[in-house]
Amino acid sequence: MFNYLSRFRGKKILSLALIASLATACQESGTNQSKSSGLTDHVNVFLGTSGDHGQMSPSAAYPFSMLSIGPITTPHIHTGYEYYAKKYEGFVHTHLEGVGCTGAGGNILIKPILNDDQQTSLIRKNQQANPGYYSVNFENGIQAEMTVAHNYGQHHYHFPELQNGLFVDLSFTQPRRFVAEEHHLTKDAISGWIDTQTTCSAGVYRIYDYLQIPGAAEIDSVADHQFIVKGNGTEELNAQIGFSSVSTEYAQAQITQKDFEEVKAEARAEWEKLLGHVKVDGEKDRVDLFYSLLYRALQAPYQVSEDDGVYRAIDGSIQQSPTPIYNGWAIWDNYREQLPMLSLLYPDHFDDIAKSIANLYPYGKKNWATMHEPSPTVRTEHALVVLLDAWKKGYDVPLADIKDYLLKEAETLDYGAPDKALESSYDCWALSEILKTLGDSELSKKYLDRALEYKNYWLKDFADLSKNDIDRMQARGLYQGTIWQYRWFVPFDVAGLKELAGGEDAFISQLDHFFNENDYNHANQPDLQVPGMYNATKEPWKSQKLYRELLLDTVVQCYFNDNSKGVDPYVGRIYQNQPRAYLRTMDDDAGTMSSWFVMRSMGLSPANIGDPVYYLTAPVFKEITIDFGNGKSFKIKVKNYQKDNYYIQKASLNGKPLMRNWLTQKELSTGGELILETSDTPNKHWGTENQWISHIDR
Repeated sequence: MFNYLSRFRGKKILSLALIASLATACQESGTNQSKSSGLTDHVNVFLGTSGDHGQMSPSAAYPFSMLSIGPITTPHIHTGYEYYAKKYEGFVHTHLEGVGCTGAGGNILIKPILNDDQQTSLIRKNQQANPGYYSVNFENGIQAEMTVAHNYGQHHYHFPELQNGLFVDLSFTQPRRFVAEEHHLTKDAISGWIDTQTTCSAGVYRIYDYLQIPGAAEIDSVADHQFIVKGNGTEELNAQIGFSSVSTEYAQAQITQKDFEEVKAEARAEWEKLLGHVKVDGEKDRVDLFYSLLYRALQAPYQVSEDDGVYRAIDGSIQQSPTPIYNGWAIWDNYREQLPMLSLLYPDHFDDIAKSIANLYPYGKKNWATMHEPSPTVRTEHALVVLLDAWKKGYDVPLADIKDYLLKEAETLDYGAPDKALESSYDCWALSEILKTLGDSELSKKYLDRALEYKNYWLKDFADLSKNDIDRMQARGLYQGTIWQYRWFVPFDVAGLKELAGGEDAFISQLDHFFNENDYNHANQPDLQVPGMYNATKEPWKSQKLYRELLLDTVVQCYFNDNSKGVDPYVGRIYQNQPRAYLRTMDDDAGTMSSWFVMRSMGLSPANIGDPVYYLTAPVFKEITIDFGNGKSFKIKVKNYQKDNYYIQKASLNGKPLMRNWLTQKELSTGGELILETSDTPNKHWGTENQWISHIDR
């Protein structure tokens, strides 16, 4: 697509009619075409940006960067943007994508204005966006575009007249979570720090910023925390902004001499590089959806350490690390999906992320945020499970160094509600496995015994399905789920769960009932693993069918965060490449739900977080290549490919027949080739031999 805004920088202005027609064509097509084709051209950054259907934003974003620049509209929900709204308040620089509690972030509002009037109306005519870039033109003739690098961004504005400027509000946040700020003004720069409450107001993060407006005539304070930047008497005005978790000096060092197009091109190149870790071949609509969701899974957590290794820890202290440090966690959500995906597809990033999670403990890790976070963040429950998962997948996590902290955390686990009891048992199992690797057999047994107490909690609350509250959302103090949905949450001991359910046949019968009665809820995380549980039974073909339906077909969904079964069920697709992309109340939760799609569309799903095993189902593509970046790659080919075939007839790994329906992390990351032959009818023998079922060894 012709870059209609970039032509305004020192070049002859195109007719507004031509600009409008080009921008409209881009907006209406739903694609982001460019002269040079690449994987970023498949990404629709407007996916999930309307209402409570994903809670995402179209902001100009850079991989794993806490700075992203995007619009604030009126009205809006969590991210500050509504696709169908046309009135804009301006542009902000932090976005926690797809999180609850009415969102977070939204720091430093910049609004282009005319005649020093901070009430200048901004009504959208057209917009365009792709990874690393966002642009919009307004009915009053103002045009804006922005692009980003790591913790750095550029704004460019074109005005219809010479009397122009910017309104800057340092106290603007999502939603009203501002705490304090302190800034220093010069003729063309604003620099300092901002404190903001984190998601659900659980803690506070501090961002150091340096905002430079080259050539600005002056900057005037107009109210507490608010400023007017007077323009430079031309139709153009630029702004550059740098972020740091450490200091204003580091934030200023982010400012570059590169021009807008250079930064934009580098952002596109970085996205191309990361998206290129996976190449998929198939129907265009599936490929577009895949890369649009993979893009969403690569925005958090954020690298908060500087190039020299300096970073601010979660107790506010200045530290230094030989490896990059990340922050910005939503682990209760994405330990299930996004972090396992990163562990397989992006090993270099995940190695640093896992070490960063371990590094939280010496500085006072909390389940939610501390009062000295270096970036926007949410929560960190089940970090124990992530650390175990990383260790078993071969990542060198410093478990011995944090052993005492892990033990201390285990003594604070919550068993106060039925779901909490099962989740805490999972953490105890993970700690038991960690202690086993550290050679502490006595403590390992202690926490294994504690993990096994899940059976008592399960028999008390989840065995009896005759009670009248089993399909009521949040019954008995459950968090965002029902008894039916949480009763399966024993991923670390499915063998034991089968016994509690009455044996293999009873277990399968109960799974059948669960799905036949539409008790499964994809709008939230508590039962995300359940469609794959047939893989641990003698009927794995049922997971093959379920995954295809949930990925691409019409399904019935009866539960949302604000109601129980029977209230306005949804009938349709869960994942759609459009602004209302997800189910109502289904947040992406920092890449969780998008990662679920990415992995299962490739035919891979984690069997149990904490074990390096992936179940196999039919991909939705003809061919998939995973490039591990170290000269090794793993290829998945589908034989007898038909887009509606989802049953596996047979399989081979590196030329040898494969009868089991799972592979290990090592088998995948070593490289090789998996061939899956598919059909429209199930092979009821494939995948039933040499099964992998999570179990507890006494």
